Amino acid sequence: MSKNSEKFWDLLGEILAVVLLVVYALLILDANFHFLPSGKLMEVLQVLRTYGSFALVGVVGFEAITKRGFIFKLIFLLMVALIVVFMFFPQTYDSLIKAVVNA
Repeated sequence: MSKNSEKFWDLLGEILAVVLLVVYALLILDANFHFLPSGKLMEVLQVLRTYGSFALVGVVGFEAITKRGFIFKLIFLLMVALIVVFMFFPQTYDSLIKAVVNA
């Protein structure tokens, strides 16, 4: 990948890190002082907290593998795919375990 690609992932990672820092600060302050109304804003902050960390790890990982060889890229992408599949389709894990145990 090019130097521009590395700069893109670096900038995206920095933006995500700042956004997550603000989200965590708001949630921690709200836990103590209860100044945020419950509703859509809290739901959005909760979703950002849950999936934002995974997104940040992915972006930083993509930044790191831009300088690596094909094998490292393949391993990283397979691990990301594994996490995404198990995160969004939890029943897949049970099916995989049953298939391995019964084999």
